[in-house]
Amino acid sequence: MDRLKGKVALISGGARGQGAAEARLFVGEGASVVVGDVLDDQARALADEINKKAGARVIAAVHLDVTRAADWRAAVQTCEREFGGLDILVNNAGIAKMGGVDDTAEEDWDAVININQKGVWLGMKTAVPAMRRRGGGSIVNISSIYGLIGSPGMAAYHSSKGAVRLLTKSAAVQYAQEKIRVNSIHPGVIRTPMTEEVPESVLRPSIAMTPMKRAAQPEEVGWAVLFLASDEASFVTGAELVVDGGYTAV
Repeated sequence: MDRLKGKVALISGGARGQGAAEARLFVGEGASVVVGDVLDDQARALADEINKKAGARVIAAVHLDVTRAADWRAAVQTCEREFGGLDILVNNAGIAKMGGVDDTAEEDWDAVININQKGVWLGMKTAVPAMRRRGGGSIVNISSIYGLIGSPGMAAYHSSKGAVRLLTKSAAVQYAQEKIRVNSIHPGVIRTPMTEEVPESVLRPSIAMTPMKRAAQPEEVGWAVLFLASDEASFVTGAELVVDGGYTAV
């Protein structure tokens, strides 16, 4: 129960789904957590629920639009003011839009790239100075199997998640000697509110192609994030941890 004891984590997109699962797991392993999201009511409700269960203030909710540097600065300041520092960043926030190269609207392209790619960069840019003040840290960037392989009909999503994969490696090399580890997670089909927006006609073939023949629950990704965030992964940086039920092994 103490894998993250004494550590402070910031989770973007933490109000629901995979981010909320990560927040619950982190608190259960001894961390203090700040969840950031544009879904303010859901984020506050999650924090209230967890704090009530813990009988202490172990989690705080902040408004975080990951495309805005000012929001990131405020979120990191909350970590330091409320809990004394920042040790872990999980860049979890993301969106998906359907559309291939020639039929994706420009506004959809910009929205996906700004949230999925720019948001990860801004998160790391803002978190690193706070981690230096703590003497190190762990950054976990949520990419996707579609940051590793191609498929038709999600050009912007593929582009953003592929960028996250290599941005992770670049940051891992840059910060290794400062004891700041940076790794990426590559989930397959996960049952979250985001995938609920994807038509079942799209999800079903992906699930059928998965050797385990099912989608994952958010907690199954959360455990992988927890490992990379913890000191158990002290010699792991620049790595890609695939959580896909065997999809990319076929």
